[in-house]
Amino acid sequence: MRFAVALHNIRSIHNVGSIFRTADAAGAERIYLCGITPAPLDRFGALRPDFAKVALGAQDYVAWESAKSSTAVLKRLRRDGWRIFAVEQSSRATPYFKIPARETRAGKFCLVMGAEVRGLPPSVLALADRVLEIPMSGKKESLNVAVAFGVVAFGLRRPSPRPRAAAPLPHSDATTRRLGEHPSRRGGRSGMVGWKHRR
Repeated sequence: MRFAVALHNIRSIHNVGSIFRTADAAGAERIYLCGITPAPLDRFGALRPDFAKVALGAQDYVAWESAKSSTAVLKRLRRDGWRIFAVEQSSRATPYFKIPARETRAGKFCLVMGAEVRGLPPSVLALADRVLEIPMSGKKESLNVAVAFGVVAFGLRRPSPRPRAAAPLPHSDATTRRLGEHPSRRGGRSGMVGWKHRR
């Protein structure tokens, strides 16, 4: 699975720093800072202290670039074979956990997050292959954008099914195996001794 992140007009540098940190933990390979979204570095090329306090160095491990237009970035990604997943409340939205795993495991996708208040505009949603939402139970029906990103990023990062673990041994045999003893030598010295199960 390969995934990137596009941030559309996010104002808070604290939110951007938090998203960088989470993106690194989730395995994102690049973050596109679109529109007015602030970058980790100021105009003099120095690391912004308020960003650094939240990101904790994540900008050194996730590639990033600034872009004036979100739609231009997304069109370029689509031409390069990336699927666009926009996170937004919409009539065409699908709960993020209902996306088939095959859509994320085998390909590459870009997760698009919108501005704190206005979210994503129609021009961005029109480029999305899927619009994803986080079902909510509260009255506010709203999450901080950095929190929402973490929920969806890790939700889509579902691991391949693993073989079921073997059932635990009966208590007496489990104790014997832990000590490395032969069943007939209970109470004797411990060591890496080969043995057969009792019948």
